[in-house]
Amino acid sequence: MTDLIHPTAIIHPKAVLGKNVRIGPYSVVGEHVTLGDNVTLHSHVVVDGHTTVGENTRIFPFASIGHAPQDLKFHGEPSRLSIGKNNTIREHVTMNPGTETGGMETRVGDNGLFMMACHIAHDCILGNNIIMANNATLGGHVHVGDFAFIGGLAAVHQFVRIGAHAVIGGMSGVENDVIPYGRVKGERAFLAGLNLIGLERRGFSKDDIRVLQKAYNQLFADDGTLEQRLEQVEKDFAGQAQVMELIHFAREKTRFPLCQPSRKAA
Repeated sequence: MTDLIHPTAIIHPKAVLGKNVRIGPYSVVGEHVTLGDNVTLHSHVVVDGHTTVGENTRIFPFASIGHAPQDLKFHGEPSRLSIGKNNTIREHVTMNPGTETGGMETRVGDNGLFMMACHIAHDCILGNNIIMANNATLGGHVHVGDFAFIGGLAAVHQFVRIGAHAVIGGMSGVENDVIPYGRVKGERAFLAGLNLIGLERRGFSKDDIRVLQKAYNQLFADDGTLEQRLEQVEKDFAGQAQVMELIHFAREKTRFPLCQPSRKAA
């Protein structure tokens, strides 16, 4: 053991540790784990399964990373959990590997902040720069785009897609796909507009935001069918990258419809 690894830590001899890995008291690292350079495991962290943790990631006490997924269809297959670099994983967070029916991998991108007691279930695919607030929960097979924010105590149904730059309000139950740049809230979440504050903070120009707002208003108007509105928005805003991203997301094959505005709220 080196000065960077506490003598009470238990590390399987076949685990792969990068340079300057720090492992605190009573932490456990399993046989098939790879920890990148400068990873820090604070005290009482358990990392197991076929798990890779990217460089500069910090994992705080009582996090459970890489244990068997909570899926009755899992039968011990060597599925993976791949975590990117520069992530902060706070206390009591759980992240599970994939399953045979879901592609065998759960994937978490770079630069994420996963606050206390978040749960990332089997076969989820997360992009970069994602924030999940305390007790936010993702069911299995959920996809989350870059820069999405998921509020505290929010729960996302399995197989739902959350678009890039979307924001999910705290305590929301998300049962349908959330468009990129969207803002949803509510016990049974409804689309409440665009994530305007988030877009401003991330440096989107006022012109880009105005265009997105016009496209959003047209897409979720009452006239015609959704497909008809998609076709019209695609024509009217051709060449506008953010709007085309929204159109592409809406047309991708999915199990669930798009989350819609509440007509009562309107």
